[in-house]
Amino acid sequence: MAPRPEGIDLAARSRARRRALQALYAWQMSGSHMKAVIEQFRHEQDMEVADQEYFEDLLQGVERNVAAIDESLQPYIDREVEQIDPIERAVLRLAAYELKFRPDVPYRVVINEAIEVTKRFGADHGHSYVNGVLDKLATQLRSAEKRG
Repeated sequence: MAPRPEGIDLAARSRARRRALQALYAWQMSGSHMKAVIEQFRHEQDMEVADQEYFEDLLQGVERNVAAIDESLQPYIDREVEQIDPIERAVLRLAAYELKFRPDVPYRVVINEAIEVTKRFGADHGHSYVNGVLDKLATQLRSAEKRG
C-alpha cells in the first residue's frame, strides 16, 4: 500500500467527494452557476468535516473542463453523456476530472471512491456501470500507473 501523502486527511477528502457529488448533481439539474452552488453548499451542508479546498477544486475543475471530460468519457459509454442517469453522470464527471487532472490521486482511489459513492447515492447497479467506464478511462489516461 502506498504511503499517505503528507498532510492529507483522506476521510475529509472522501467527504469532500460526497459533497461534491451532491453539488454537481444540483448544478446539473438546476443550471445554476457553480459559484452559487458552492456558496449554497457552504451554508447548508456540514462542510467543516470535509476538505473544503478539495471540494471547490473538484467542482470548479469539472465546470471548467466539462466538455473535455465528457469527450474523454464518450468512447466508453453506451449513450450520450446527457442521457446517463444524473447521479452516475455526476460521479463519472468527478472521477474523470480526478483521473485526467489530478495525477496526485492514485487511479485506484478515484475508482474506489466513485464506486462507493455510486452505491450510496446511485441506482442499484449503477456502480457496475461506473466501474466499467472508469476502468477503461483509467487504462487510457493512467496506463503507466496501471502497469506499475
